[in-house]
Amino acid sequence: MYFALTEEQQMIVDTTRAFVEKELYPHEAEVERTGHLPMELIRELQKKAMDAGLYAANMPEEVGGAGLDTLSWLLYERELGRTNYALHWTCVARPSNILLAGTEEQKQKYLYPCIRGETWDCLAMTEPGAGSDLRGMTASARRDGGDWILNGTKHFISHADIAGFSIVFMASGEEDTPRGKKKLITAFFVDKGTPGFTVRDGYRNVSHRGYTNAVLEFDNVRLPDSAVLGEPHKGFEVANQWLGATRLQVASTCLGRADRALALAVEYAATRKQFGQQIGKFQGVSFKLADMALELKAANLLTWEAAWKFEQGSVSEADMSMAKLKATEVLAMIADEAIQIHGGMGLMDELPLERIWRDARVERIWEGTSEIQRHIISRELLRPFGG
Repeated sequence: MYFALTEEQQMIVDTTRAFVEKELYPHEAEVERTGHLPMELIRELQKKAMDAGLYAANMPEEVGGAGLDTLSWLLYERELGRTNYALHWTCVARPSNILLAGTEEQKQKYLYPCIRGETWDCLAMTEPGAGSDLRGMTASARRDGGDWILNGTKHFISHADIAGFSIVFMASGEEDTPRGKKKLITAFFVDKGTPGFTVRDGYRNVSHRGYTNAVLEFDNVRLPDSAVLGEPHKGFEVANQWLGATRLQVASTCLGRADRALALAVEYAATRKQFGQQIGKFQGVSFKLADMALELKAANLLTWEAAWKFEQGSVSEADMSMAKLKATEVLAMIADEAIQIHGGMGLMDELPLERIWRDARVERIWEGTSEIQRHIISRELLRPFGG
């Protein structure tokens, strides 16, 4: 593997970081204080992101995106991840790759408006009784003549309040397997405003203020066959094909925040004096900095290797799980140690550290908990032995 960035990749890093620092950092304090991202601010920053060529940059060139290779995309995500999540995710949106699985008619209705910034998408899988166990979902879709009838509840659905539509995964039948019956899953496009479809406010979250979640309720929602994404009963196949790299995306945004926290800790250790010298000269602080830098580099390398393998078509589930697991846990460690180095000031909202510390907590839960990632890694190790 060649470790140096290409000239184009370095330009992507520099451009994205400059945008984040100039356009997004100034709004962090207000979003943190209010927990709200006004639509007029979203539209203002959205336009600036489009002018800078950063909006929907994860998408292929043929549909209007930047056509970034996997590593370049993750470098871009890393820089965006330095700032408040609501600011970078909403104002510099990256439509879900699963939209690329749609028919041309579906792309015209859903994908292209997202790329143009006219609306946002949201994914709805998680239920109150089915989190990591997606096969345990009870929200259902049943045939009724030539239509489908959807019933049930989804929750923890990110930014569904502003999304123009949801991509919803529903249990649509069962099949027999050697291990017993297994639920079949179908993915649907559901437009906001569809009769029987209700979007309710979700929960107040300690992490990512301004980045909302919602509860989606389906009460005899009637949809035509044209609303199915992919094939009936093949929802998991669609998800596995198009959503595989989301763990790497989470890892990369965590790396950006971890790098910012480490930089603040190094600067403080070099300028803060106690007992007549820089606190960075005390072993209790200097060893913390060394461990933080070591762990961050390890997390970066795991993520970049997985990105490289993803581009080559050789990435494994364990590769992506290792990257996600390491990056999210390293972020938690670095955020905590950075606050420890700052002492009491680290917990004050004059600095972004307390936000980074709070925001770090959710990363070990969504897109698969740390326990699920360890299960995936261990399962891959044991599989050759029948485990």
